[in-house]
Amino acid sequence: MTADETAAAPGTSTAMVRQAMTRGFFGKCPKCGEGKMFRAFLKVADECPACGEPLHHQRADDFPAYIVIVLVGHIVVPLVLLVETEWAWPTWLHMLVWPALIATMALGLLQPVKGAIVGLQWALGMHGFEASKQRREAGQLAQRFERQAVDHFALAILQHRPHKIICLRGAR
Repeated sequence: MTADETAAAPGTSTAMVRQAMTRGFFGKCPKCGEGKMFRAFLKVADECPACGEPLHHQRADDFPAYIVIVLVGHIVVPLVLLVETEWAWPTWLHMLVWPALIATMALGLLQPVKGAIVGLQWALGMHGFEASKQRREAGQLAQRFERQAVDHFALAILQHRPHKIICLRGAR
Protein backbone atom coordinates (compact mmCIF):
# COMPACT_ATOMS: atom_id res chain seq x y z
CA MET A 1 0.00 0.00 0.00
CA THR A 2 1.49 3.34 -1.04
CA ALA A 3 1.26 6.68 0.74
CA ASP A 4 -1.21 7.87 -1.91
CA GLU A 5 -3.58 5.02 -1.12
CA THR A 6 -3.60 5.80 2.59
CA ALA A 7 -4.02 9.57 2.18
CA ALA A 8 -7.19 11.27 3.38
CA ALA A 9 -10.07 11.62 0.96
CA PRO A 10 -10.02 14.68 -1.31
CA GLY A 11 -11.16 17.79 0.54
CA THR A 12 -10.16 16.39 3.92
CA SER A 13 -6.95 16.59 5.80
CA THR A 14 -5.61 14.47 8.62
CA ALA A 15 -5.79 17.49 10.92
CA MET A 16 -9.44 18.10 10.02
CA VAL A 17 -10.35 14.46 10.63
CA ARG A 18 -8.49 14.50 13.96
CA GLN A 19 -10.22 17.74 14.98
CA ALA A 20 -13.69 16.41 14.09
CA MET A 21 -13.07 13.16 15.98
CA THR A 22 -11.72 15.02 19.02
CA ARG A 23 -14.72 17.33 19.06
CA GLY A 24 -17.02 14.32 18.76
CA PHE A 25 -15.15 12.48 21.53
CA PHE A 26 -15.92 15.38 23.86
CA GLY A 27 -19.58 15.45 22.77
CA LYS A 28 -19.35 18.60 20.66
CA CYS A 29 -20.42 19.31 17.09
CA PRO A 30 -17.73 18.15 14.63
CA LYS A 31 -18.17 21.30 12.54
CA CYS A 32 -18.15 24.16 15.08
CA GLY A 33 -17.06 22.47 18.32
CA GLU A 34 -19.62 24.53 20.25
CA GLY A 35 -23.00 22.77 20.26
CA LYS A 36 -23.76 19.51 22.02
CA MET A 37 -23.77 16.45 19.80
CA PHE A 38 -25.95 14.29 22.07
CA ARG A 39 -29.49 15.06 23.22
CA ALA A 40 -29.52 11.94 25.41
CA PHE A 41 -26.89 9.40 26.51
CA LEU A 42 -26.48 7.79 23.06
CA LYS A 43 -29.01 9.77 21.00
CA VAL A 44 -27.32 12.10 18.56
CA ALA A 45 -29.12 15.43 18.15
CA ASP A 46 -30.83 15.99 14.81
CA GLU A 47 -28.76 19.14 14.30
CA CYS A 48 -26.20 21.21 16.15
CA PRO A 49 -27.93 23.79 18.37
CA ALA A 50 -25.07 26.26 17.78
CA CYS A 51 -24.41 26.14 14.01
CA GLY A 52 -27.37 24.16 12.66
CA GLU A 53 -25.21 21.43 11.05
CA PRO A 54 -27.45 18.40 10.41
CA LEU A 55 -26.26 15.38 12.40
CA HIS A 56 -29.24 13.04 11.93
CA HIS A 57 -27.47 11.28 9.03
CA GLN A 58 -25.02 9.46 11.28
CA ARG A 59 -24.93 5.67 11.10
CA ALA A 60 -22.59 4.69 13.90
CA ASP A 61 -24.73 1.57 14.59
CA ASP A 62 -22.77 -1.04 16.58
CA PHE A 63 -19.27 0.11 15.65
CA PRO A 64 -18.75 2.19 18.84
CA ALA A 65 -19.72 -0.82 20.95
CA TYR A 66 -17.18 -3.00 19.14
CA ILE A 67 -14.45 -0.41 19.69
CA VAL A 68 -15.35 -0.14 23.39
CA ILE A 69 -15.28 -3.94 23.79
CA VAL A 70 -11.81 -4.08 22.25
CA LEU A 71 -10.51 -1.20 24.38
CA VAL A 72 -11.96 -2.46 27.65
CA GLY A 73 -10.84 -6.01 26.91
CA HIS A 74 -7.27 -4.91 26.18
CA ILE A 75 -7.16 -3.00 29.47
CA VAL A 76 -8.99 -5.39 31.80
CA VAL A 77 -7.60 -8.75 30.69
CA PRO A 78 -3.96 -7.85 31.46
CA LEU A 79 -5.08 -6.41 34.80
CA VAL A 80 -6.93 -9.62 35.69
CA LEU A 81 -3.89 -11.69 34.77
CA LEU A 82 -1.57 -9.41 36.74
CA VAL A 83 -3.75 -9.48 39.85
CA GLU A 84 -4.22 -13.23 39.66
CA THR A 85 -0.50 -13.96 39.27
CA GLU A 86 0.75 -11.42 41.81
CA TRP A 87 -1.83 -11.47 44.59
CA ALA A 88 -4.16 -14.46 44.01
CA TRP A 89 -7.38 -12.80 45.15
CA PRO A 90 -10.24 -15.00 46.32
CA THR A 91 -12.93 -15.71 43.73
CA TRP A 92 -15.57 -13.57 45.45
CA LEU A 93 -13.31 -10.53 45.19
CA HIS A 94 -12.75 -11.13 41.46
CA MET A 95 -16.53 -11.43 41.03
CA LEU A 96 -17.00 -8.13 42.84
CA VAL A 97 -14.25 -6.01 41.23
CA TRP A 98 -14.01 -7.00 37.56
CA PRO A 99 -17.69 -6.81 36.49
CA ALA A 100 -18.01 -3.42 38.17
CA LEU A 101 -14.83 -2.18 36.48
CA ILE A 102 -15.90 -3.49 33.08
CA ALA A 103 -19.38 -1.96 33.34
CA THR A 104 -18.00 1.40 34.48
CA MET A 105 -15.39 1.53 31.73
CA ALA A 106 -17.81 0.41 29.02
CA LEU A 107 -20.46 2.95 29.98
CA GLY A 108 -17.86 5.67 30.40
CA LEU A 109 -16.32 5.09 26.97
CA LEU A 110 -19.44 4.38 24.91
CA GLN A 111 -20.62 7.97 24.38
CA PRO A 112 -17.15 9.45 23.67
CA VAL A 113 -16.34 6.67 21.20
CA LYS A 114 -19.70 7.12 19.46
CA GLY A 115 -19.04 10.86 19.22
CA ALA A 116 -15.63 10.21 17.68
CA ILE A 117 -17.16 7.82 15.13
CA VAL A 118 -19.82 10.40 14.18
CA GLY A 119 -17.06 13.01 13.86
CA LEU A 120 -15.13 10.65 11.57
CA GLN A 121 -18.22 10.08 9.43
CA TRP A 122 -18.81 13.83 9.22
CA ALA A 123 -15.20 14.60 8.25
CA LEU A 124 -15.09 11.93 5.55
CA GLY A 125 -18.58 12.69 4.20
CA MET A 126 -19.95 9.22 4.96
CA HIS A 127 -23.56 8.04 5.40
CA GLY A 128 -25.52 11.18 4.50
CA PHE A 129 -22.83 13.70 5.37
CA GLU A 130 -21.91 14.00 1.67
CA ALA A 131 -23.72 17.34 1.34
CA SER A 132 -21.78 18.77 4.28
CA LYS A 133 -18.51 17.63 2.75
CA GLN A 134 -19.44 19.10 -0.64
CA ARG A 135 -20.24 22.45 1.03
CA ARG A 136 -16.87 22.39 2.82
CA GLU A 137 -15.07 21.54 -0.43
CA ALA A 138 -16.94 24.28 -2.32
CA GLY A 139 -16.01 26.81 0.37
CA GLN A 140 -12.36 25.72 0.26
CA LEU A 141 -12.37 25.95 -3.54
CA ALA A 142 -13.94 29.43 -3.42
CA GLN A 143 -11.34 30.59 -0.89
CA ARG A 144 -8.52 29.18 -3.04
CA PHE A 145 -9.96 30.86 -6.16
CA GLU A 146 -10.32 34.16 -4.29
CA ARG A 147 -6.71 34.02 -3.07
CA GLN A 148 -5.49 33.23 -6.59
CA ALA A 149 -7.54 36.09 -8.07
CA VAL A 150 -6.13 38.55 -5.54
CA ASP A 151 -2.60 37.27 -6.22
CA HIS A 152 -3.05 37.62 -10.00
CA PHE A 153 -4.50 41.12 -9.61
CA ALA A 154 -1.61 42.22 -7.37
CA LEU A 155 0.89 40.74 -9.83
CA ALA A 156 -0.78 42.54 -12.73
CA ILE A 157 -0.57 45.83 -10.87
CA LEU A 158 3.08 45.30 -10.02
CA GLN A 159 3.97 44.38 -13.59
CA HIS A 160 2.34 47.47 -15.12
CA ARG A 161 3.89 50.84 -14.86
CA PRO A 162 1.79 53.37 -12.95
CA HIS A 163 1.80 55.85 -15.86
CA LYS A 164 0.25 53.20 -18.15
CA ILE A 165 -2.54 52.61 -15.66
CA ILE A 166 -3.18 56.35 -15.52
CA CYS A 167 -3.17 56.50 -19.34
CA LEU A 168 -5.68 53.71 -19.51
CA ARG A 169 -7.94 55.52 -17.08
CA GLY A 170 -7.67 58.72 -19.09
CA ALA A 171 -8.49 56.92 -22.37
CA ARG A 172 -12.03 56.19 -21.24
